[in-house]
Amino acid sequence: MSATDPIADMLTRMRNAALMRRREVQIPASKLRTEIARILKEEGFIRNYKVIKDGPQGILAVTLKYTEGNQSVLAGARRISKPGCRVYCTKDTIPKVYNGLGLAVISTSKGILTGAKCEELGLGGEVLCTVW
Repeated sequence: MSATDPIADMLTRMRNAALMRRREVQIPASKLRTEIARILKEEGFIRNYKVIKDGPQGILAVTLKYTEGNQSVLAGARRISKPGCRVYCTKDTIPKVYNGLGLAVISTSKGILTGAKCEELGLGGEVLCTVW
C-alpha cells in the first residue's frame, strides 16, 4: 500500500471494508490515524477502535458501524489536503460537508478537531479529510 499518504490509505481501507461488509478493518497505527478514528467514533461513523501493540508501530483495529438494513454508516470519505497539495482553511472558510450531514476533520494548533468544533473555538487549520 501507499506509504506516502497514510491518511488516504486509512480512508481507502475503511471504504473498501465497508463495501465488502467487513465488521473490522486493520490499519497500521499512528497518533494521527488514532485521533481520526477517535473523531469518527465520537461522531458515530464507526462503532469502535483499538490500538493493538504489535511490533514498533502497532495496529489500529477499527470496528465499522452498520444500520439495521446492513448499510454502512460510513457512506464516503475523501482526502482533501494531500502531501503534494496542502489545503488550509480559516475559521471563516471551514468546509461544510453535505450541508452538515458529513464532517470535515481539521488539524489545528489545538489538535485534530471536527469542522463544527473549529467554528465553535474560532480556529482554522489544515483540512485533512471529509467524511459523510
